[in-house]
Amino acid sequence: MSGGRASRPQLDKAMAALEDGDTLVITTLDRLGRSTQNMLAFAETLRSRGVGLRVLNLGGGDVDTATPMGSMVFTVLAALAQMELEIKRERITDSVAKRRAAGKDLGGRRQTFTDSQIRNALRLIEGGEPATQVARDLGMSRATLYRRIRELPVPTAGVPLSQGASGNCATAPQS
Repeated sequence: MSGGRASRPQLDKAMAALEDGDTLVITTLDRLGRSTQNMLAFAETLRSRGVGLRVLNLGGGDVDTATPMGSMVFTVLAALAQMELEIKRERITDSVAKRRAAGKDLGGRRQTFTDSQIRNALRLIEGGEPATQVARDLGMSRATLYRRIRELPVPTAGVPLSQGASGNCATAPQS
């Protein structure tokens, strides 16, 4: 579970199971919390309960927060983990801003196309445009375009869609 969430049921379960003399093992320090202050408070809670802490990406060594040296090492590492997270956020924000400025795709849910847009694409194909190019211009695969053409509702005049010359798509009657 992410260290960025305030409520972490699995961590709460693990904490409830810990007893004096146990060691809590985590993969990376940033999984424990997102701020130095948060991680130091967590370490103090572990120390007060007599529980050790082991961070695997630090070479598997125990960070004994009960000793002054271990506490200092943990504090420095917690600060570094917070700094790393903040640098990562800056990079992501910068990358999104650059992609947005360049008009590039930001990911997310793909746009949906109206039946009217699909009919216009069909007219282009019937007019001799390659289906692959029409689909690419719309930002979809040729197979998706053909599927959407087949799914077009029957025109309101009650005239059924006829089978196209290629046999791969249905065509609407010409107006």
